[in-house]
Amino acid sequence: MTAPATVAAPPTTADLAERLRAGDRLALTRAITQVENRRPAAAALLRAITPHTGHAYLLGITGPPGGGKSTLTTQLIKALRARGERVAVIAVDPTSAISGGALLGDRIRMLEFYQDNGVFIRSMASRGVLGGLAATTGEVTRVLDAFGFDWIIIETVGVGQGEVAVAGLADTTLLIEVPGLGDDVQAIKAGVLEVADILVVNKADKEGATRLVTTLRGMLSLAHSTGWSPPIVKTIAAEGQGITELLAEIAKHRAYLDTTQQRAARLRTRLRAETLDRAGDLLLARLTALLDRDPAFAGALDDLAARTVDPAAIAAALVAQLGA
Repeated sequence: MTAPATVAAPPTTADLAERLRAGDRLALTRAITQVENRRPAAAALLRAITPHTGHAYLLGITGPPGGGKSTLTTQLIKALRARGERVAVIAVDPTSAISGGALLGDRIRMLEFYQDNGVFIRSMASRGVLGGLAATTGEVTRVLDAFGFDWIIIETVGVGQGEVAVAGLADTTLLIEVPGLGDDVQAIKAGVLEVADILVVNKADKEGATRLVTTLRGMLSLAHSTGWSPPIVKTIAAEGQGITELLAEIAKHRAYLDTTQQRAARLRTRLRAETLDRAGDLLLARLTALLDRDPAFAGALDDLAARTVDPAAIAAALVAQLGA
């Protein structure tokens, strides 16, 4: 009689963290899944790996749909791998209304790297979060950093002009613009231009590219300078043109951040914002539990519906209850 097969127990948090740091890609995918879904063990995992982070350089890529973000990312991966550097990509994609997962994930568009152990690509669903990123993107970057990647490229969802959140996460942010979209000043309208460290005019072989560069230079001349003037790099990503020049500008910006201590300052700002975001999540969960289950608020929604009390009063009572 054949003995029943035994199912291996899931790794403990300590084991998973150790395997992650040892370069186990299965541990990497498990860790990202835990963090992305905010499973109970995720907090302990992040605490375990945090001392082993801080090595990777974060590169953000944003811009309008059809601008060639994925193609440019592919060319950057090739160039960085040619230098022997390890690259991870977080591609934030629109959320499927049916499954809640990432729709049209960039992993499909980067199949050529699947056999390269120096490259890791992960699609993340935006899940309705505004700003072009997913809620746990910052935490996933720490997992990838602890794994040992030299570069983490964060490609935003690409569905509009308001994708400025990536600038608060990345060390260097690239804004891609392309000629022929019908409005050469669309970037500055939404404030996206102000968060760009480097401007990339992709598809520079198309009609209107020179005019777009001139327009962008004019906009930059009106902007308030903080010591770094964003360069404009022309690329034809589909043909690999301009990538060497783009990497050179990224290196200049990296050196500028290090020389002026701005990279450290940006990190502090980023960690402060993430801390407040997580604190807000915890507080919201507690407030929701109070409103839904605490006997003291059993009739609150009825009172609100009857207009005998306003939402601000209930909100104040909830907050006061937390401090009780």
